[in-house]
Amino acid sequence: MNKLLIITALIVLFLVPSNVFALDEIKILNSTTKIDYPNSLTFNIKAESSTPITRVRLLYEVDKMTYAPVFAEAWPEFTREKAVSAIWTWDMRKGSLPPGATVTYRWIIENSLGKKLETPEEKLTFEDTRYKWQKVARDKVNIYWYQGNRSFADELLKASQDALSRLAQDTGATLENPVSFYIYANYKDLRGSLVAPEEWTGGVAYAGFNIISIGIAPSNLEWGKKAVAHELGHLVTHQITFSPYGADLPPWLDEGLAMHAEGQQSQEDRDALVKAIEIGRISTLRSLSSPFSADAEEAYYAYAQSQSVIEFLINKYSKDNINQLLLLLKDGNTMDEALIKIYGFDLNGLDEAWIEFMMADSLHDTAGETTVYNCVALTGLTDSHQLASDLLLINA
Repeated sequence: MNKLLIITALIVLFLVPSNVFALDEIKILNSTTKIDYPNSLTFNIKAESSTPITRVRLLYEVDKMTYAPVFAEAWPEFTREKAVSAIWTWDMRKGSLPPGATVTYRWIIENSLGKKLETPEEKLTFEDTRYKWQKVARDKVNIYWYQGNRSFADELLKASQDALSRLAQDTGATLENPVSFYIYANYKDLRGSLVAPEEWTGGVAYAGFNIISIGIAPSNLEWGKKAVAHELGHLVTHQITFSPYGADLPPWLDEGLAMHAEGQQSQEDRDALVKAIEIGRISTLRSLSSPFSADAEEAYYAYAQSQSVIEFLINKYSKDNINQLLLLLKDGNTMDEALIKIYGFDLNGLDEAWIEFMMADSLHDTAGETTVYNCVALTGLTDSHQLASDLLLINA
């Protein structure tokens, strides 16, 4: 009799379908994502359980520079049944991502018996899939482009390496984390990659992501090389000073280092600054510690003066001093405190020392009188709109 019961039980066991749930089991049937660049990112999940599913949560984290890891949480709507389908769409009008941003996510699902299932972490890249991107890379710099030949991208990559070498040699500042440039073929394509672009936007710097989107036509390569070097200078500086204790960098320091990353200042720019000093139209560094003027000519002088001050500090003092200055600012020192510790003078003293240096240097000019150049002549531009597109990037 016992043998008969055992045989009967085994027969029943083998007849039970293999897909029958344990009492509290939850299964994931499907998990997908859909990118609609630049408008949205959609997450889909399908699951079933032996009892009704009561909670579905999406946890996600964006890969960017932060002081502490932060996961966001979304609660998609669904009908409480044994088989559910839940969808959550990230509307980029409420917080956009740059091309190439990485998102890590996982789902947490619970049923009416309290059973909880957490899916393994997955990663996705928020790519601008409208274009067929190509890539060249070297020493932590990635260049993505879709229009122009390989030599076009190689020239931009070389400009980035020259800028890194210049900064390392002259300031001791080096790139800590990889950076990526997304090179759109023109300003129109670039603006089409943004959710709500300004009409004058020439590029977007996503400092926390170490990503730059910029419009560079293959026919505008020379400007493009300067733009890549300039923005790389910003990212190097921001990586070094990133800290919960440090304050925002003053524009004269930030832009001065970025301008120096492009190359040495021209003699024409130096002559224009000397003339500005002579006629009393030069700004103080305290005034240049606030956002630069939107006026094209005023902006030109602000950028030129910032670069000149940086080159004065490089040529007059130890090149490692600027690196030490950035580290002191990272630790929470004010600009005056950091300057005094390293150079022995504050911002007012730096103004005086720089002006004295510029005027003394101008005495060595054997060409006679200097010429006053306006910003249009110096930059080769024809209107202030172009200057705004070329010099100003949105920092997202």
